Amino acid sequence: MTETTRTTAWWQEPVVYQIYPRSFQDSNGDGIGDLPGITSRLPYLAKLGVDVIWLSPIYASPNDDNGYDISDYRAIMPEFGTMDDFDTLLAKAHELGIKIMMDLVVNHTSDEHDWFVQAKSSRDNPYRDYYIWKDPVGYTQEGQPIPPNNWVAAFSPSAWEWEPETQQFYLHLFSVKQPDLNWDNPTVRQEVYDLMRFWLDKGVDGFRMDVINLISKDPAYPDDPQVAAGGGTDSIFFAANGPRVHDYLAEMNREVLAHYPVITVGETPGVTTTDGLLYTGFDRGELQTLFQFEHMGVDANPNPALGKWNDQPFDLRDLKRILSKWQLDLAGKGWNANYWNNHDQPRAVSRFGNDSAEYRVISAKMLGTVLHGLPGTPYIYQGEELGMTNVFFEQLEDYNDLEIHDHYAKLVGSGAVDHDTMMRYISASGRDNARTPMQWSDQEQAGFTTGTPWLALNPRYPEINAEAALADPNSVFYHYQKLITLRHEHPIMVEGDYQLLDSAQVSAEEDAQVYAYLRTGRGHTAGQALLVVANFSDQQLERSFQEPAGSRSLLISNYPDDAGDTLRPYEAKIYLYQAS
Repeated sequence: MTETTRTTAWWQEPVVYQIYPRSFQDSNGDGIGDLPGITSRLPYLAKLGVDVIWLSPIYASPNDDNGYDISDYRAIMPEFGTMDDFDTLLAKAHELGIKIMMDLVVNHTSDEHDWFVQAKSSRDNPYRDYYIWKDPVGYTQEGQPIPPNNWVAAFSPSAWEWEPETQQFYLHLFSVKQPDLNWDNPTVRQEVYDLMRFWLDKGVDGFRMDVINLISKDPAYPDDPQVAAGGGTDSIFFAANGPRVHDYLAEMNREVLAHYPVITVGETPGVTTTDGLLYTGFDRGELQTLFQFEHMGVDANPNPALGKWNDQPFDLRDLKRILSKWQLDLAGKGWNANYWNNHDQPRAVSRFGNDSAEYRVISAKMLGTVLHGLPGTPYIYQGEELGMTNVFFEQLEDYNDLEIHDHYAKLVGSGAVDHDTMMRYISASGRDNARTPMQWSDQEQAGFTTGTPWLALNPRYPEINAEAALADPNSVFYHYQKLITLRHEHPIMVEGDYQLLDSAQVSAEEDAQVYAYLRTGRGHTAGQALLVVANFSDQQLERSFQEPAGSRSLLISNYPDDAGDTLRPYEAKIYLYQAS
């Protein structure tokens, strides 16, 4: 593996910004964000300095899971606009030097996709084998069909839905309206490659691939032992990383991706670092980067039956251990995609920082500093650059998310938790925290829409909004802008090696308050080093570190001055060292 391959591929350098189109900007007053709305905000994103926009799905969909149930991969959801609107967005983004990454959702389709409509009509239909159908393993005393195994779907009690017309079950690892495609069928794979070429030929710059490591299933369809033991909220992790997934991704790369200058990232729940190297290894010819979820489970409920639903704080020692493992195990061999939040996760400042009026801004800057200092590709989720926070809705009906309502029914209905506890868990862990509309101003509906928003606004929008951030030189926005600029100006932020640091006061593995790491240059950055230090607490602390050789300069800090070894609440800073 050459040094150039390891450090200087163009796709390793960008900063990516995720847009959830439904919640970004509405242009026509219907309360739903749309493509013209995104186009109107491109100057804002150019000012921030991001290189790539990842669009959550914009395809035609009945919206059972907010666009992740696709009924036509070559059409735009009418709520979002038209194909002409998309072409305009793509052209104007490219004029500003911003690439567009589409969301590729091909583990499943909508049950309203023509393929599935055909498939369920008859066992002899040519599209039948586009999906996964199984006979019942028997019948109950009441005559009800018994599913092929005990798998639990993410959004329903069983991953198998009975289709009475043809007397078989179909597999859906998510909603009953999201039947899984049968990737073992080569015709299905060619259909996927054709639709990928359709978008790439339009000029799209890459793909974020939704749950891409679920596309190959174990043909034996064994029972999920965790479910059998009475634990787990779904079988997603058990079904992941099937026997032919790497064959299929290598084929996708050979047939499509290798022929275009693309950026790719795979969403891969349930992977280890060993798996990560198989998906993203520089010599593997599959994906460039991946989203792993291990650090997203750092605050999961210790009761496995409750899964992610919890409202207890995370332990920084666990977070450092997980992030460091992924950095070190992939170093020189594969590439990380680094993120604190996305459309499926709660807001970073509420989860990993402190969203109080006193510390929200300073801790949001701290989190950005830690993430952008790491090796790998940084991802920003819309509103993260403003320090947007979690929301608490008093009524369950105020939440829109399918997962929230499904898990409320499962957990409260079974008596695992009571109503009040589950509402706290939803506020801490629910996906709608990320989906409340973007907060553009302190005006009515936060400048998101002139109508009624599809999901209620976070009531903190008069305080937290883009207009206020742009007017304040000390805002979270300008801190993120500077972090992006530093990445563009200092190759060591992309290329430097990673080392977790002990302080003179306490070892890194025992320090539950401070995260410090060193980035060491090599090749044309040899002789340079970066020291990243972050206080994750509201306490004033003393920490000193063995410093690299060379002259030191402070690249960025979230405080106006440098107090040296004294770390103030949520203080974060990056020093650059240059050997003489």
